Amino acid sequence: MRTKVYAATVACALLAQGSAQADIDFTGFASITAGKVLSGDGVPHYDVPPTFLADYPIVSAYTEDLSFKQESLFGLQVKATLSDGLSATAQIVSRGADNFNTTFEWAYLSYEVNDNWTIQAGKKRLPLFYYSDFYDVGFAYVWLRPPADTYTWQVFNYNGINALYTTQVNDWSVSANFYTGEEESVNNRLLSQFFFIEPTTEIWKDIFGAVVNTSNDWLEFRFTAMTYTNERYRSGVQQTWGGSTERDGTFLGIAVNATWGDTFLLTELNKLKLDDDGELDSLMVSVGHNFGSVTPYLSYSKLDQTGEYLDGSPITDGEDHDTTSVGLRYNFHPSAAFKVQYDIVNDNSYEYAVAGDSKSLTFGIDLVF
Repeated sequence: MRTKVYAATVACALLAQGSAQADIDFTGFASITAGKVLSGDGVPHYDVPPTFLADYPIVSAYTEDLSFKQESLFGLQVKATLSDGLSATAQIVSRGADNFNTTFEWAYLSYEVNDNWTIQAGKKRLPLFYYSDFYDVGFAYVWLRPPADTYTWQVFNYNGINALYTTQVNDWSVSANFYTGEEESVNNRLLSQFFFIEPTTEIWKDIFGAVVNTSNDWLEFRFTAMTYTNERYRSGVQQTWGGSTERDGTFLGIAVNATWGDTFLLTELNKLKLDDDGELDSLMVSVGHNFGSVTPYLSYSKLDQTGEYLDGSPITDGEDHDTTSVGLRYNFHPSAAFKVQYDIVNDNSYEYAVAGDSKSLTFGIDLVF
Protein backbone atom coordinates (compact mmCIF):
# COMPACT_ATOMS: atom_id res chain seq x y z
CA MET A 1 0.00 0.00 0.00
CA ARG A 2 2.82 2.37 0.93
CA THR A 3 4.41 1.75 -2.48
CA LYS A 4 1.15 2.66 -4.27
CA VAL A 5 0.78 5.85 -2.23
CA TYR A 6 4.36 6.83 -3.00
CA ALA A 7 3.91 6.14 -6.71
CA ALA A 8 0.71 8.20 -6.83
CA THR A 9 2.44 11.06 -5.04
CA VAL A 10 5.34 11.02 -7.49
CA ALA A 11 2.94 10.86 -10.45
CA CYS A 12 0.95 13.84 -9.15
CA ALA A 13 4.15 15.77 -8.56
CA LEU A 14 5.40 15.06 -12.07
CA LEU A 15 2.01 15.96 -13.57
CA ALA A 16 1.90 19.20 -11.62
CA GLN A 17 5.45 20.01 -12.67
CA GLY A 18 4.68 19.17 -16.28
CA SER A 19 1.51 21.28 -16.29
CA ALA A 20 3.44 24.21 -14.91
CA GLN A 21 5.92 23.89 -17.78
CA ALA A 22 3.37 23.33 -20.56
CA ASP A 23 1.53 26.02 -22.48
CA ILE A 24 -1.95 24.57 -22.90
CA ASP A 25 -4.32 25.98 -25.52
CA PHE A 26 -7.98 25.08 -25.95
CA THR A 27 -9.79 25.75 -29.21
CA GLY A 28 -13.14 24.52 -30.45
CA PHE A 29 -15.62 24.41 -33.27
CA ALA A 30 -19.27 23.64 -33.69
CA SER A 31 -21.90 23.26 -36.38
CA ILE A 32 -25.65 23.37 -35.93
CA THR A 33 -27.13 22.18 -39.21
CA ALA A 34 -30.61 21.20 -40.31
CA GLY A 35 -31.96 19.86 -43.56
CA LYS A 36 -34.39 17.66 -45.40
CA VAL A 37 -35.02 16.03 -48.74
CA LEU A 38 -37.42 18.14 -50.79
CA SER A 39 -37.94 15.40 -53.36
CA GLY A 40 -36.25 12.13 -54.18
CA ASP A 41 -36.56 8.67 -55.66
CA GLY A 42 -34.56 6.61 -53.16
CA VAL A 43 -33.37 3.18 -54.24
CA PRO A 44 -36.45 0.90 -54.21
CA HIS A 45 -34.54 -2.34 -54.97
CA TYR A 46 -32.40 -1.73 -51.84
CA ASP A 47 -35.33 -0.45 -49.71
CA VAL A 48 -33.70 3.00 -49.45
CA PRO A 49 -36.34 5.75 -49.12
CA PRO A 50 -35.80 9.24 -50.58
CA THR A 51 -32.43 10.12 -49.05
CA PHE A 52 -29.67 12.69 -49.37
CA LEU A 53 -26.36 11.21 -48.19
CA ALA A 54 -24.63 14.46 -47.28
CA ASP A 55 -21.59 12.92 -45.60
CA TYR A 56 -20.39 9.47 -46.65
CA PRO A 57 -17.87 8.51 -43.91
CA ILE A 58 -20.16 9.62 -41.06
CA VAL A 59 -23.35 8.52 -42.86
CA SER A 60 -25.11 11.83 -42.34
CA ALA A 61 -28.25 11.01 -44.32
CA TYR A 62 -31.27 13.30 -44.61
CA THR A 63 -34.77 12.05 -45.33
CA GLU A 64 -38.02 13.88 -46.07
CA ASP A 65 -38.29 14.71 -42.35
CA LEU A 66 -36.46 17.82 -41.14
CA SER A 67 -33.47 16.83 -38.98
CA PHE A 68 -31.08 18.90 -36.87
CA LYS A 69 -28.82 15.95 -35.98
CA GLN A 70 -27.23 14.60 -39.14
CA GLU A 71 -24.43 17.15 -39.52
CA SER A 72 -24.48 18.98 -36.19
CA LEU A 73 -21.33 18.51 -34.13
CA PHE A 74 -19.20 19.93 -31.35
CA GLY A 75 -15.42 19.66 -31.24
CA LEU A 76 -12.73 20.59 -28.75
CA GLN A 77 -9.00 20.56 -29.40
CA VAL A 78 -6.33 20.84 -26.72
CA LYS A 79 -2.67 21.40 -27.47
CA ALA A 80 -0.01 21.22 -24.78
CA THR A 81 3.20 22.88 -25.91
CA LEU A 82 6.26 21.95 -23.91
CA SER A 83 9.78 23.22 -24.25
CA ASP A 84 12.28 22.30 -26.99
CA GLY A 85 9.66 21.83 -29.76
CA LEU A 86 7.63 19.09 -28.11
CA SER A 87 3.82 19.24 -28.06
CA ALA A 88 0.81 16.99 -27.64
CA THR A 89 -2.51 17.49 -29.43
CA ALA A 90 -5.88 15.82 -28.91
CA GLN A 91 -9.23 16.48 -30.55
CA ILE A 92 -12.56 15.15 -29.35
CA VAL A 93 -15.74 15.41 -31.40
CA SER A 94 -19.41 14.78 -30.59
CA ARG A 95 -21.58 14.20 -33.65
CA GLY A 96 -25.33 14.36 -33.93
CA ALA A 97 -25.25 11.47 -36.39
CA ASP A 98 -23.63 9.44 -33.59
CA ASN A 99 -26.12 10.60 -30.89
CA PHE A 100 -23.45 13.06 -29.72
CA ASN A 101 -21.24 10.32 -28.34
CA THR A 102 -17.76 11.72 -27.84
CA THR A 103 -14.77 10.18 -29.58
CA PHE A 104 -11.10 11.05 -29.92
CA GLU A 105 -10.51 11.95 -33.56
CA TRP A 106 -6.91 13.06 -33.07
CA ALA A 107 -4.30 12.20 -30.43
CA TYR A 108 -0.68 12.67 -31.38
CA LEU A 109 2.71 13.95 -30.29
CA SER A 110 4.66 16.44 -32.33
CA TYR A 111 8.38 17.23 -32.22
CA GLU A 112 10.01 20.05 -34.17
CA VAL A 113 13.42 18.71 -35.19
CA ASN A 114 14.48 22.05 -36.69
CA ASP A 115 13.00 24.98 -38.61
CA ASN A 116 12.05 22.72 -41.52
CA TRP A 117 11.24 19.27 -40.15
CA THR A 118 8.57 18.13 -37.69
CA ILE A 119 7.92 14.53 -36.67
CA GLN A 120 4.44 13.49 -35.49
CA ALA A 121 3.12 10.18 -34.19
CA GLY A 122 -0.28 8.96 -33.02
CA LYS A 123 -3.82 9.11 -34.38
CA LYS A 124 -4.46 11.68 -37.09
CA ARG A 125 -6.77 12.42 -39.99
CA LEU A 126 -5.75 10.60 -43.18
CA PRO A 127 -4.63 13.46 -45.47
CA LEU A 128 -6.17 12.13 -48.67
CA PHE A 129 -8.09 15.22 -49.72
CA TYR A 130 -7.48 18.96 -49.61
CA TYR A 131 -10.00 19.50 -46.80
CA SER A 132 -9.24 16.30 -44.85
CA ASP A 133 -7.32 18.04 -42.04
CA PHE A 134 -10.19 20.45 -41.24
CA TYR A 135 -13.12 18.45 -42.58
CA ASP A 136 -15.06 18.82 -39.30
CA VAL A 137 -14.44 22.56 -39.00
CA GLY A 138 -17.22 23.92 -41.18
CA PHE A 139 -16.21 27.54 -40.55
CA ALA A 140 -12.98 26.84 -42.48
CA TYR A 141 -14.66 26.39 -45.89
CA VAL A 142 -17.37 28.07 -47.89
CA TRP A 143 -19.86 25.19 -48.34
CA LEU A 144 -22.04 23.45 -45.80
CA ARG A 145 -19.78 20.45 -46.35
CA PRO A 146 -17.00 19.38 -48.73
CA PRO A 147 -18.65 17.89 -51.86
CA ALA A 148 -19.83 14.40 -50.92
CA ASP A 149 -19.16 12.75 -54.30
CA THR A 150 -15.45 13.51 -53.84
CA TYR A 151 -15.16 12.86 -50.10
CA THR A 152 -16.47 9.28 -50.14
CA TRP A 153 -13.78 7.33 -48.30
CA GLN A 154 -14.62 4.66 -45.73
CA VAL A 155 -11.57 5.20 -43.50
CA PHE A 156 -10.66 8.77 -42.53
CA ASN A 157 -8.18 8.35 -39.65
CA TYR A 158 -4.97 6.39 -39.26
CA ASN A 159 -2.53 5.44 -36.53
CA GLY A 160 1.06 5.95 -37.49
CA ILE A 161 3.88 8.40 -37.95
CA ASN A 162 4.50 11.26 -40.35
CA ALA A 163 7.22 13.77 -41.19
CA LEU A 164 6.36 17.35 -42.15
CA TYR A 165 8.73 19.54 -44.17
CA THR A 166 8.18 23.24 -44.78
CA THR A 167 10.28 25.80 -46.64
CA GLN A 168 10.05 28.94 -48.76
CA VAL A 169 11.20 29.14 -52.39
CA ASN A 170 11.12 32.73 -53.64
CA ASP A 171 7.42 33.73 -53.49
CA TRP A 172 6.22 30.17 -52.99
CA SER A 173 5.67 28.44 -49.68
CA VAL A 174 6.25 24.69 -49.93
CA SER A 175 5.22 21.91 -47.55
CA ALA A 176 5.43 18.14 -47.75
CA ASN A 177 4.00 15.42 -45.54
CA PHE A 178 5.23 11.83 -45.64
CA TYR A 179 3.21 9.33 -43.61
CA THR A 180 2.77 5.63 -42.88
CA GLY A 181 0.46 3.65 -40.64
CA GLU A 182 -2.70 1.59 -40.48
CA GLU A 183 -6.32 1.74 -39.37
CA GLU A 184 -8.84 -0.90 -38.30
CA SER A 185 -12.38 0.46 -38.42
CA VAL A 186 -14.62 -1.94 -36.49
CA ASN A 187 -18.29 -1.67 -37.46
CA ASN A 188 -17.34 0.83 -40.11
CA ARG A 189 -20.22 3.29 -40.36
CA LEU A 190 -20.44 3.59 -44.14
CA LEU A 191 -20.09 -0.11 -44.88
CA SER A 192 -21.99 -1.45 -41.86
CA GLN A 193 -24.89 0.97 -41.75
CA PHE A 194 -25.40 1.91 -45.36
CA PHE A 195 -23.88 -0.34 -48.00
CA PHE A 196 -23.79 -3.88 -46.60
CA ILE A 197 -26.26 -3.52 -43.68
CA GLU A 198 -24.23 -5.94 -41.57
CA PRO A 199 -21.31 -5.49 -39.15
CA THR A 200 -18.29 -4.79 -41.30
CA THR A 201 -14.71 -4.27 -40.21
CA GLU A 202 -12.59 -2.34 -42.69
CA ILE A 203 -8.81 -2.61 -42.39
CA TRP A 204 -6.33 -0.43 -44.22
CA LYS A 205 -2.75 -1.48 -43.51
CA ASP A 206 0.70 -0.81 -44.94
CA ILE A 207 -0.36 2.74 -45.65
CA PHE A 208 2.34 4.83 -47.34
CA GLY A 209 1.55 8.30 -48.57
CA ALA A 210 2.85 11.74 -49.40
CA VAL A 211 1.31 15.17 -49.85
CA VAL A 212 3.05 18.16 -51.43
CA ASN A 213 1.52 21.62 -51.26
CA THR A 214 2.84 24.83 -52.78
CA SER A 215 1.24 28.24 -52.96
CA ASN A 216 1.82 31.94 -53.51
CA ASP A 217 -0.52 34.83 -52.85
CA TRP A 218 -3.19 33.79 -55.39
CA LEU A 219 -2.45 30.26 -56.69
CA GLU A 220 -2.15 26.93 -54.86
CA PHE A 221 -1.31 23.37 -55.94
CA ARG A 222 -1.70 20.22 -53.85
CA PHE A 223 -0.53 16.78 -54.96
CA THR A 224 -1.34 13.60 -53.02
CA ALA A 225 -0.52 9.91 -53.43
CA MET A 226 -1.09 6.89 -51.20
CA THR A 227 -0.89 3.12 -51.40
CA TYR A 228 -2.46 0.67 -48.95
CA THR A 229 -3.59 -2.92 -48.48
CA ASN A 230 -7.25 -3.63 -47.75
CA GLU A 231 -8.81 -6.39 -45.63
CA ARG A 232 -12.52 -6.67 -44.81
CA TYR A 233 -14.69 -8.78 -42.51
CA ARG A 234 -18.46 -8.92 -43.03
CA SER A 235 -20.35 -10.41 -40.07
CA GLY A 236 -17.02 -11.85 -38.92
CA VAL A 237 -16.32 -13.60 -42.22
CA GLN A 238 -13.23 -12.45 -44.05
CA GLN A 239 -13.98 -11.25 -47.57
CA THR A 240 -11.87 -12.42 -50.48
CA TRP A 241 -11.16 -10.91 -53.86
CA GLY A 242 -10.11 -13.38 -56.55
CA GLY A 243 -9.27 -15.92 -53.84
CA SER A 244 -7.07 -13.49 -51.90
CA THR A 245 -7.90 -12.08 -48.46
CA GLU A 246 -6.11 -8.84 -49.34
CA ARG A 247 -6.23 -6.36 -52.14
CA ASP A 248 -4.18 -3.28 -52.97
CA GLY A 249 -5.31 0.27 -53.54
CA THR A 250 -3.59 3.33 -54.99
CA PHE A 251 -4.92 6.84 -54.53
CA LEU A 252 -3.76 9.85 -56.58
CA GLY A 253 -5.06 13.39 -56.43
CA ILE A 254 -4.45 17.00 -57.38
CA ALA A 255 -6.10 20.18 -56.18
CA VAL A 256 -5.71 23.59 -57.78
CA ASN A 257 -7.14 26.68 -56.10
CA ALA A 258 -6.97 30.26 -57.37
CA THR A 259 -8.11 33.64 -56.11
CA TRP A 260 -8.59 36.80 -58.15
CA GLY A 261 -9.55 39.61 -55.84
CA ASP A 262 -12.84 38.52 -54.28
CA THR A 263 -13.47 35.74 -56.81
CA PHE A 264 -12.20 32.22 -56.16
CA LEU A 265 -11.98 28.87 -57.95
CA LEU A 266 -11.62 25.58 -56.03
CA THR A 267 -10.91 22.25 -57.74
CA GLU A 268 -10.01 18.67 -56.86
CA LEU A 269 -9.40 15.70 -59.12
CA ASN A 270 -8.81 12.24 -57.59
CA LYS A 271 -8.40 8.64 -58.73
CA LEU A 272 -8.60 5.49 -56.62
CA LYS A 273 -7.50 2.25 -58.28
CA LEU A 274 -8.64 -0.70 -56.18
CA ASP A 275 -8.36 -4.40 -57.00
CA ASP A 276 -11.75 -5.87 -58.06
CA ASP A 277 -13.35 -2.41 -58.01
CA GLY A 278 -11.65 -0.92 -61.06
CA GLU A 279 -11.04 2.82 -60.94
CA LEU A 280 -13.06 5.40 -59.07
CA ASP A 281 -12.57 8.88 -60.51
CA SER A 282 -13.90 11.88 -58.64
CA LEU A 283 -13.80 15.60 -59.26
CA MET A 284 -15.20 18.78 -57.87
CA VAL A 285 -15.14 22.38 -59.02
CA SER A 286 -16.53 25.40 -57.19
CA VAL A 287 -16.65 29.10 -57.97
CA GLY A 288 -17.72 31.91 -55.70
CA HIS A 289 -17.39 35.61 -55.02
CA ASN A 290 -17.12 37.54 -51.79
CA PHE A 291 -19.51 40.48 -51.59
CA GLY A 292 -18.31 41.77 -48.27
CA SER A 293 -19.65 39.38 -45.65
CA VAL A 294 -21.85 37.49 -48.14
CA THR A 295 -20.44 34.78 -50.43
CA PRO A 296 -22.65 33.03 -53.00
CA TYR A 297 -21.15 29.94 -54.61
CA LEU A 298 -21.82 27.25 -57.18
CA SER A 299 -20.35 23.74 -57.02
CA TYR A 300 -20.33 20.53 -59.05
CA SER A 301 -18.92 17.16 -57.99
CA LYS A 302 -18.96 13.70 -59.56
CA LEU A 303 -17.78 10.14 -58.93
CA ASP A 304 -17.59 7.56 -61.71
CA GLN A 305 -16.48 3.93 -61.37
CA THR A 306 -15.07 2.19 -64.44
CA GLY A 307 -12.54 -0.50 -65.33
CA GLU A 308 -12.57 -4.24 -64.72
CA TYR A 309 -13.17 -6.80 -61.99
CA LEU A 310 -10.36 -9.21 -61.15
CA ASP A 311 -11.86 -11.83 -63.47
CA GLY A 312 -11.40 -9.44 -66.38
CA SER A 313 -15.07 -8.64 -66.88
CA PRO A 314 -15.84 -4.95 -67.42
CA ILE A 315 -17.61 -2.82 -64.83
CA THR A 316 -20.60 -1.65 -66.85
CA ASP A 317 -22.84 -0.38 -64.02
CA GLY A 318 -20.42 0.96 -61.46
CA GLU A 319 -21.00 3.66 -58.86
CA ASP A 320 -21.93 6.81 -60.77
CA HIS A 321 -23.38 9.92 -59.15
CA ASP A 322 -23.02 13.68 -59.31
CA THR A 323 -24.17 16.69 -57.30
CA THR A 324 -24.83 20.28 -58.34
CA SER A 325 -24.95 22.69 -55.42
CA VAL A 326 -25.78 26.35 -55.06
CA GLY A 327 -25.41 28.10 -51.74
CA LEU A 328 -24.66 31.19 -49.76
CA ARG A 329 -22.42 31.93 -46.79
CA TYR A 330 -23.04 34.95 -44.56
CA ASN A 331 -20.37 35.89 -42.02
CA PHE A 332 -22.66 37.55 -39.51
CA HIS A 333 -20.01 37.37 -36.75
CA PRO A 334 -16.18 37.30 -36.78
CA SER A 335 -16.33 33.71 -35.52
CA ALA A 336 -19.60 32.48 -36.97
CA ALA A 337 -21.20 32.04 -40.38
CA PHE A 338 -24.70 31.18 -41.52
CA LYS A 339 -24.93 28.93 -44.59
CA VAL A 340 -27.74 27.67 -46.77
CA GLN A 341 -27.28 25.16 -49.60
CA TYR A 342 -29.49 23.52 -52.20
CA ASP A 343 -28.24 20.21 -53.65
CA ILE A 344 -29.40 18.27 -56.71
CA VAL A 345 -28.10 14.67 -56.78
CA ASN A 346 -28.19 12.40 -59.84
CA ASP A 347 -27.56 8.73 -59.04
CA ASN A 348 -27.00 7.07 -62.40
CA SER A 349 -26.24 3.48 -61.36
CA TYR A 350 -28.60 0.56 -60.67
CA GLU A 351 -26.41 -2.15 -59.14
CA TYR A 352 -24.15 0.37 -57.35
CA ALA A 353 -26.87 2.94 -56.62
CA VAL A 354 -26.17 4.79 -53.36
CA ALA A 355 -29.19 6.89 -52.36
CA GLY A 356 -30.97 7.65 -55.61
CA ASP A 357 -31.80 11.01 -57.13
CA SER A 358 -32.71 13.78 -54.71
CA LYS A 359 -33.17 17.49 -54.22
CA SER A 360 -32.48 18.77 -50.74
CA LEU A 361 -32.11 21.93 -48.68
CA THR A 362 -29.75 22.32 -45.71
CA PHE A 363 -28.89 25.34 -43.59
CA GLY A 364 -26.99 26.01 -40.42
CA ILE A 365 -24.37 27.92 -38.46
CA ASP A 366 -20.66 27.12 -38.24
CA LEU A 367 -18.54 28.71 -35.55
CA VAL A 368 -15.10 28.52 -33.98
CA PHE A 369 -14.00 29.52 -30.52
